[in-house]
Amino acid sequence: MKQSSEEIKKTVREKYAAIANQSKEENEQSCCGVGGSCATVDYAVFAEDYSKLKGYESDADLGLGCGIPTEFAGIKEGSTVLDLGSGAGNDCFVAREIVGEKGKVIGLDMTEAMIDKARDNADKLGFNNVEFRKGEIEKMPIGGNRVDTIISNCVLNLVPDKPKAFEEMFRVTKPGGNFCVSDVVLKGEMPEQLRQDAEMYVGCVSGAINIDLYLSHIADAGFRNIEVKKLREIDLPQELLAKFMDENKAKEFIESENGIYSVTVYAEKPACVPGSGCC
Repeated sequence: MKQSSEEIKKTVREKYAAIANQSKEENEQSCCGVGGSCATVDYAVFAEDYSKLKGYESDADLGLGCGIPTEFAGIKEGSTVLDLGSGAGNDCFVAREIVGEKGKVIGLDMTEAMIDKARDNADKLGFNNVEFRKGEIEKMPIGGNRVDTIISNCVLNLVPDKPKAFEEMFRVTKPGGNFCVSDVVLKGEMPEQLRQDAEMYVGCVSGAINIDLYLSHIADAGFRNIEVKKLREIDLPQELLAKFMDENKAKEFIESENGIYSVTVYAEKPACVPGSGCC
């Protein structure tokens, strides 16, 4: 039975509250970040290595990302950055290193335990220009035209109403601002049950959609100059494919472009938005 938006959000809050109280190593070795170890599930299958980045704080890295959005975001010194689904603060602290003392970083998360963990990390580091707010991406507690750059790491796939999420991102971004997000998407056709099990393999509550639909939501929200900066296919284990197809079909599937991917997308809000009186 398909979950409602509120049921999905409740599941995400519960799961990430549990994850917040574990170490990165525990998350990497457990089923979807929670519970005992699993033979086939690898929650960190998407994760990239942050350890050599300036601003990296090990206590804020729970190994939950699927890219490094700051890599392509074009963040400038002194700018205001918003991190959606900021977790324990990993990407926020990397962004803070770039914006410097004169900039500002806002982390937004809907899980209280993650907010607490992120604030503890910021206090420990002595930062006074990094703040964490509790809220949902589809209804952000942030005024319009406030941020220069939005980043997000493997979070938007969890949002039930993706068009609304991109509309909110457009609303809070300054004219001429931009976003860069890493996320989970699908390419091609996948049998429904295989898709559900594949999502379990890469994060349990993935909610990934087709990449073409994903990009169309971005354009429909008003963003322009949309670019796929990075696209990486995730190899699904043979034992997972074997549950739904014979050896020949599995081989065909592997050789096709169908599957589940991590993607990093960049887009810009026009400097002049039609209807705003500036054009």
